[in-house]
Amino acid sequence: MSKNAFVFPGQGSQFSGMGKNLYESNEAAKALFEKANEIVGFRISDIMFEGTDEQLKQTNVTQPAVFIHSVIAFLTTDHTTPDMVAGHSLGEFSALVANQTLSFEDALGLVSIRAKAMQAACALEPSTMAAVLALADEKVEEICATVSKETGEVVVPANYNCPGQLVISGSVKGIEIACEQMKAAGAKRALVLPVGGAFHSPLMDPAKIELAAAIEATTFNNPICPVYQNVTASAVTDPTQIKQNLIAQLTGAVKWTQTVQAMVADGASHFTEVGPGKVLQGLVQKVHKEAVVDGVN
Repeated sequence: MSKNAFVFPGQGSQFSGMGKNLYESNEAAKALFEKANEIVGFRISDIMFEGTDEQLKQTNVTQPAVFIHSVIAFLTTDHTTPDMVAGHSLGEFSALVANQTLSFEDALGLVSIRAKAMQAACALEPSTMAAVLALADEKVEEICATVSKETGEVVVPANYNCPGQLVISGSVKGIEIACEQMKAAGAKRALVLPVGGAFHSPLMDPAKIELAAAIEATTFNNPICPVYQNVTASAVTDPTQIKQNLIAQLTGAVKWTQTVQAMVADGASHFTEVGPGKVLQGLVQKVHKEAVVDGVN
């Protein structure tokens, strides 16, 4: 039997004007945007609708903005009931509202804490990420391990986005050395990304303590359908396990390729991306060409 999978984007999908049509055309959506402004403590909707790219790129704005857009679109738009959900990095919090593990209010509170803690961790050490294209995952993993061992710098695989696209994360020096070695090994490109830190790497450890405490103190309900979590790339329904995986995600890799493969193996044939942009629709099709994809925004 064909199953409907709902997927939610992460940081990088934001754009000026995001969510504005929703706010202007839907009273329920408008009320939720206003509630979100109260929770984060500033008028984030104004930045979403009218802000510059520079303003939207700040981690403490980007993460709640993408979450708010995704979740409000999900809650106020007609669609089928999900049989399974997943989110890319930050998007995992949106997915947990969609499958009713978390309330909108609690999840947004956690996203705000996560964003601030990650921004603070980024300020502690110069760090970055790089996209490696057209090199086997195993080779990327091998080079990361070698550079880390030989230089003492942090370099790890961070986002397994789709076959032939893996993002690495670590110290600025470590990433520079790794990029040179990736190109020498035959990568089509090894491109440093315009991000302010090494997400999904051990350099996010300082952010973990605060986020873990907040997650442990938050009520996680039994979900209506499984969430396929980034760190395990497998279906999870146990609230305690969901909490542990969500904490581990901060320093662990986003196994998106493996997540989509697992969802397909469990019967997913229709994927709906909910939120800003179409990034995940493209990645899903690169992982599974036969998938039917669409979007809600």
